[in-house]
Amino acid sequence: MYVSNALAVRDVVSLSTLYRSGRTPGQVKAQLAARRWQRVGIAVVLHNGPLTRRQRWDVALVNAGPRCALTGFTAAEYHGLRGWSRDWVDVLVPVGVPAPVVSGVEVRVHRSRLWSPAPDAGAFRVDRLPHALVVAARKFTDARPACGLFAAAVQQRLATPPQLLAAVSSRTCTKHRRILIASLHDIAGGSQALTELDFVRICRRHRLPTPHRQLVRRNFDGARRYLDACWKRADGRSVIAEVDGALHLTVTNWWADQKRQNALSLDGALVLRFPSWALRTDEAGVVRQLRAALLV
Repeated sequence: MYVSNALAVRDVVSLSTLYRSGRTPGQVKAQLAARRWQRVGIAVVLHNGPLTRRQRWDVALVNAGPRCALTGFTAAEYHGLRGWSRDWVDVLVPVGVPAPVVSGVEVRVHRSRLWSPAPDAGAFRVDRLPHALVVAARKFTDARPACGLFAAAVQQRLATPPQLLAAVSSRTCTKHRRILIASLHDIAGGSQALTELDFVRICRRHRLPTPHRQLVRRNFDGARRYLDACWKRADGRSVIAEVDGALHLTVTNWWADQKRQNALSLDGALVLRFPSWALRTDEAGVVRQLRAALLV
């Protein structure tokens, strides 16, 4: 269920690890009394300064016991996912293991019956990314950010849609399961961002033709660019729809978008641009313009 990555130098350990390494209870007590070390729950931090992010993770692992592993948002951050970090530490434990109480470190416990023996207690234990993302996604009350989490993992090339589909499908009690599976099929079809998923759902809901997504086109400067959505009308003309997020409003990005639109128009394509907020606040207006452009 998880992978192990042993740390070369550990500055957060359990008391039992210290004793096994040859330290006596008196020596440990002296270091703590001199404030060279500090206790956090049953963990001992081998310095007395503020904890780093990864030291907080290790404190949570020591306090949750030898059969735990980082999961959820914490494991996603460990695996390199950007933009979804949380202040708390998500820990996966077997069913029946009590939640640890750790002063200064918020530990959120997730229990699972799908458990295999843990590696050596000295290893840094982390849940595999697809399962960790399922754990994180089911904590959202709404399905939309859960879909965005999965889209981000695929967009950042940390997981593939088949890997995520397998993780979701293997857990029948997963929250938002049906919507997540549908979104992963959309992501596999080319949607790379949450706004693009919203756009595809609008097309499906209003029975518009399904667009081709993330088609590659050489830009005016020779660079590879991806089209958000593209159709070919019966008369042979291409219709292209681009969904603009907040980053498109900066001067540099705005001009780059305009140059790309001009190039597409010079090639004979009909280009429609929609700000991402319009998909949520003016769906009817978006659909009217799409119907007019597609002649449907």
